[in-house]
Amino acid sequence: MEIKTITPDEVKSKLENDETLYLVDVREDEEVAEGKIPEAVHIRMGEIPNYLDFFDKENEYIIICKAGGRSYKVCKYLVTNGYPNVVNMTGGMLAWTGETKPKHR
Repeated sequence: MEIKTITPDEVKSKLENDETLYLVDVREDEEVAEGKIPEAVHIRMGEIPNYLDFFDKENEYIIICKAGGRSYKVCKYLVTNGYPNVVNMTGGMLAWTGETKPKHR
């Protein structure tokens, strides 16, 4: 199964150009508390099956985790469940050089 990828720098560039992006951060709460991309929605990896109705099959979603492994698994899961427009952000937040903000509880 081929999963589309995007680099953190490409995501940053798109955000700087005011492109509308649908970003989903699938890390755990304690990881996100250290900072996340401000535009990203936080849905823990283990909660994705409970949030399938959140995803619109017409929109492209960029899935983010710490290094790219969990986000790849989430992309595979979503594609398998009929959501073809998902993209894995390679390198994850470890490679992110853009702005972050702490998650508010």
